[in-house]
Amino acid sequence: MASQHGFLAQDDQQFQSFFKPDATLERLTTGYIWVEGPVWLDDIGELRFSDIPNNRMMTWSQEKGTRVFRQPSQRTNGSTVDRAGNMVSCEHGGRCISRTGKDGTYEVLGTHWESKRLNSPNDLVVKSDGSIWFTDPPYGIISDHEGIRADSEIGSNNVYRLDPSTGEVELVADDFDRPNGLAFSPDESVLYVADSGRARGHGFGFDDSRPHHVRALEVIDGIKLGKSRVVADIDMVPDGLRVDTEGLLWISAEDGIHCYTPEGRRLGRILIPEVVANLTFGGPHGSRLFITATSSVYAVETTRKGVGF
Repeated sequence: MASQHGFLAQDDQQFQSFFKPDATLERLTTGYIWVEGPVWLDDIGELRFSDIPNNRMMTWSQEKGTRVFRQPSQRTNGSTVDRAGNMVSCEHGGRCISRTGKDGTYEVLGTHWESKRLNSPNDLVVKSDGSIWFTDPPYGIISDHEGIRADSEIGSNNVYRLDPSTGEVELVADDFDRPNGLAFSPDESVLYVADSGRARGHGFGFDDSRPHHVRALEVIDGIKLGKSRVVADIDMVPDGLRVDTEGLLWISAEDGIHCYTPEGRRLGRILIPEVVANLTFGGPHGSRLFITATSSVYAVETTRKGVGF
């Protein structure tokens, strides 16, 4: 279906209303190897993102442009903000979950499950009770491109829940191939998790027999996961995902950002001229969508608002 915006491909007419008539796709910064893990820090009006192979984390703001935030960065991948405004991150190099305080203090929150070293934490989300839910595929240990090559001590790729007050890491899902991006529904009754099993990792190509979908898992008693269903089957491998305040899913894939209803109907796509890694909502009103894609960071204003803003 045609769209008045050249960067949109809509499957449903309402997708057009998610963008103002004068909305444009803007490239904010470029010159990286593989950008990932965008996170918006509302308190200071900054976007942080990782250039994983260059082992650095960058920061961008409308006023100051782009500069290095941290180098080396332990090849940090996904990041989010906790309820106190601290940045919580997944480190491929450190194979851990870390927290950077608003005052700049740094601490490691979790490194092991049942005395076994984590693989390479990939993405994470903080629940309203403060617990940190994260995915742990092997992308940071299967080569030196995004981490440090090593053998897995766990032998599987799982989803975990971390209690930051105790450091205890609990297994919540062990039936994924390569769990990746994740996000809660607005009421936290559902956890959405992308399985990027089809993508074998840098230099390893693709395996079409493996999963490339997003699943919705029932959250039980706020601490466990129950039955699940496939929400979106994406040939181009889902990676990161975010949810807006009305429950729509925004999923990054190779060609751009795919927008789905919770029932599994695709409404449209934002087409990006580079292979896309991840996304986050941010900006002064929580409605600006920031997209990391290979060597660049893009942004587009929407009429939606991300959960957490």
